Amino acid sequence: MNKVDLASPPSLLLAPSRSAAWFVPPGFSLVALTLLGVLLWNLALFWRTAGEIAWIWWRSDTFAHGLVVLPVFAWLVWRKREAIGDLRPQPLPWLALPLAGAGFMWLLGEVALVAAAAHTGFVLMVVTGMVAALGWRLARVLLFPLAFLFFGLPVGEFLLPGLMRMTADFTVFSLRLVGVPVYQEGLQFVIPNGRWSVVEACSGIRYLIASLMLGALYAWLNYTRLKKRLAFMLVALLAPVLANWLRAWMIVMLGYWSDNTLAAGVDHLIYGWVFFGLVILCMFMIGQRWVDVVPVVQAAAPALDSSAGTSASVRWAKLAPLALVSVALVLAHGGLVREGGPFTVDYALFAPGAGWTEENAEAIPYRAHYAGSRGEAVAAYGAADGNVVLLQTAYYAAQGEGANLVTWGNGFVAGDDPNRSAFLRQTETESALGTVTSARLKVGERVFQLWRWYVVGGKVVSRDWEFKLRLALERLAGRGDAAMVFVLASPENGLEDDGGERSATARLGRFVADHALALDGVFAAVAAKGAP
Repeated sequence: MNKVDLASPPSLLLAPSRSAAWFVPPGFSLVALTLLGVLLWNLALFWRTAGEIAWIWWRSDTFAHGLVVLPVFAWLVWRKREAIGDLRPQPLPWLALPLAGAGFMWLLGEVALVAAAAHTGFVLMVVTGMVAALGWRLARVLLFPLAFLFFGLPVGEFLLPGLMRMTADFTVFSLRLVGVPVYQEGLQFVIPNGRWSVVEACSGIRYLIASLMLGALYAWLNYTRLKKRLAFMLVALLAPVLANWLRAWMIVMLGYWSDNTLAAGVDHLIYGWVFFGLVILCMFMIGQRWVDVVPVVQAAAPALDSSAGTSASVRWAKLAPLALVSVALVLAHGGLVREGGPFTVDYALFAPGAGWTEENAEAIPYRAHYAGSRGEAVAAYGAADGNVVLLQTAYYAAQGEGANLVTWGNGFVAGDDPNRSAFLRQTETESALGTVTSARLKVGERVFQLWRWYVVGGKVVSRDWEFKLRLALERLAGRGDAAMVFVLASPENGLEDDGGERSATARLGRFVADHALALDGVFAAVAAKGAP
């Protein structure tokens, strides 16, 4: 039996128990082919979802780390070849049940057009299929490599608003702490020699996700005790958040001291990645002080196979229930989701009611961003107090990729619009039609009160998750997916004028109350036209 040399670095104590460094145990080739077969099977059946994930990896800086997940997974499996030894896969057909649960999540995500649910369901299906094909003993040996695949999920954007708000608040607090005068407007703040905004690139989400993945990998490679691994992953979770706050403060301070000759434009992003790299390096150096001595890996003893004596074809036939579940999911998707080709629906909005006048929509220098709609209509209505209410609507039907109402980029402002950082508040308000989402947005030097609600299946909803849930129910019931968004905008009298805010809120409330029947009839009239 080999002895551990305590004078050697722990990372070098992974020498294989066989003499050849590249020795491949008999069971490893079969395990590798099994994993590859499950992956290719899922890629073939669910190629569209897999392609969406890969495309996000390629185009998104936030999820670019996903490009290395599969190569690292393959390397992690290769490192376990000695532990695999002579073990053989022992398929588990009853895992078709949890596979069906993961598949239902994927199907629901596809039906409701919730990419995060569809992507999560797909990865769960891949991992569940691998566990089912390998059996429990091999799955335990490869537990971390299989779990590592979840780092390929392009999810986490829901954290953006909170992270951006915390970054802005910490930066403003730190600036005031060192005596720099600062005035905050939502995610924007003004100092004596410039205006700064916390945009999505400054949220720190990309640092957070990359750090957590690297921290998990480092902890698994260097620690053997679960408590140490979890503790280091917690540090990897908190460190990038704190580091991003300090990074934002330092960038603003550099701009302040240099009169915006440093840390301006794209420079601050470059400084951010350099600073993040230093933080990760320091985190690893500190973590190195508590590394565990990793024992020499011994080949695993062959597992007792209850199916010994049966042919390989009979053994692999146990995976038939899982294959049938996968095929059934694809067929169900084809029956429920039928995306139509491009088409448009022309329609006009209603005339003003009593006490309101028809106005030029160009009087309001604001438009909500809703790409991929089948039709849009805008109108402006003058109130008795001389102010104007803008009504903007967008109709969606046969929704799918590129024609999806509630998706990233659609909303009060476009996903890449600088005004995304100018939100002063977003909440909910009661109206004659029900609960609506309200917001205050600064556009230039003017502040606008905004209201928004959706209509799907003839029902008014305000929250995005409510819309997605009702959309899924409508599709599952075979009633289609026609939907519409309504956005109202009206100016306030001034940023600091609470009376102006209250008067704008009252004005929008009166507009909805006075035109409730007309607003309620817009969706029905447009949906009746259907696709040409």
